[in-house]
Amino acid sequence: MAERDLIERVVAGLGRRGDRLLVGPGDDAAVVRADALAVTSTDTTVLGVHLPPDGHPRVTPEVVGHRAMATALSDLAAMGVAPGEAYVALTAPPAWDDARLEGLVRGAEAVAAATGTTIAGGDVSAGPGLVVTVTVVGWAASEAELLRRDGARPGWSVGVTGVLGGSATGLALLTDPRLAGADVPAPCPPAEAEALIERYLRPTPLVALGRRLRAAGAVAAIDLSDGVATDADHLARRSRVRIDVDVDALPRQAGVDAVAAALGADAARTAAEGGEDFELLVAAPPAAREALAALGVRWVGTVHDAGGAPGARLLRDGAPRPWRGWEHGA
Repeated sequence: MAERDLIERVVAGLGRRGDRLLVGPGDDAAVVRADALAVTSTDTTVLGVHLPPDGHPRVTPEVVGHRAMATALSDLAAMGVAPGEAYVALTAPPAWDDARLEGLVRGAEAVAAATGTTIAGGDVSAGPGLVVTVTVVGWAASEAELLRRDGARPGWSVGVTGVLGGSATGLALLTDPRLAGADVPAPCPPAEAEALIERYLRPTPLVALGRRLRAAGAVAAIDLSDGVATDADHLARRSRVRIDVDVDALPRQAGVDAVAAALGADAARTAAEGGEDFELLVAAPPAAREALAALGVRWVGTVHDAGGAPGARLLRDGAPRPWRGWEHGA
């Protein structure tokens, strides 16, 4: 199919939400009615890097599209803003025919529809491997509506939403030869194993929850893409404070302990280091603890004066653990 015909078929499957988008896909540029502040983030998914290589039976085009859109929107969730538009740029190898590309866009559009996001434009080009770059734009009326990484203060509490470790153990179930072989017994019940795999393949961007957390009194936040061990450190350094995290207080997804045991790993360490759960880590003053707990936040740490050495400490029984999550460029 010619590029123009492919784009027309893709555009026909996209929805428009709200009245912000004035000119969408099909013109030279998108035209959007703006609010006071645009909150913009870009995220890239490379097949074989951020997902298993092409040909893995669980990595369908819809999964690739879902994951690319969800990981981009998670940054808006951490900022506490409503999503508006997304722009999707596809670089596709020859093996990715029109049907597979349409499936990818369907996966992205399903996440966009679930979050109230409009795919407003993008680009398609050929290349040696599949690369999906998604730029998302959220909107806010004022700076006071934003969650930021630099807002944590001494005396505050640190908490996490949801449960952790699921994505890392789901990836292990898909790819680790100690677990992924057909003749290897499952380390946990099938339903738990499937939930862990789905947690990795199809994460949920918590955009609505991010806004509710902000309204309930959260002041600083970060999405857990690189793992608590790294992301808590990012938050602490930007806020120029020390954050102490009790690793045994980190809530773990069902099945994580069993998979960690099968791999000879520490389950608490898996929850602390394993990235891509895309939950939110928040910092809030004491007055907001009760309201945030009612939204599902579990308190796992405290904020202290940095004493000239900002950063996060992972503690077990009061002793620091030298654990680290994903470090870009490492």
